[in-house]
Amino acid sequence: MRQLFYNSAGCICVGLGFLGLFLPLLPTTPFLLLAAFCFSRGSTRLQTWLMEHRTMGPIIRNWNERRVIPAHVKVYAAIAIPLVMSPALVFGTFHPGLKAISVLVGIGVIVMIYRQPS
Repeated sequence: MRQLFYNSAGCICVGLGFLGLFLPLLPTTPFLLLAAFCFSRGSTRLQTWLMEHRTMGPIIRNWNERRVIPAHVKVYAAIAIPLVMSPALVFGTFHPGLKAISVLVGIGVIVMIYRQPS
């Protein structure tokens, strides 16, 4: 029963991480790291698939082994975060307070990413 829970949670996290590629303010990397944790508890086959994935695997392995974020990922994130957030902030009819919080969260994420070693 525990394996089923971890495998289901891992699959949900992979799905949310995939959606995070396209939806603003939905992070990808934390969901993939959580999926790796869940798969490590639930299924070695799924964990191996995630860790050996051509795109996601190296980023997860770098984080798990050395707590580093590659420099090119930092640059990509610093470009992608404002690029993805801008349309919602410019054209959205959100309360100005929500827009300000969104900007602060985006800046906080970029700062956190750049504070990690490369």
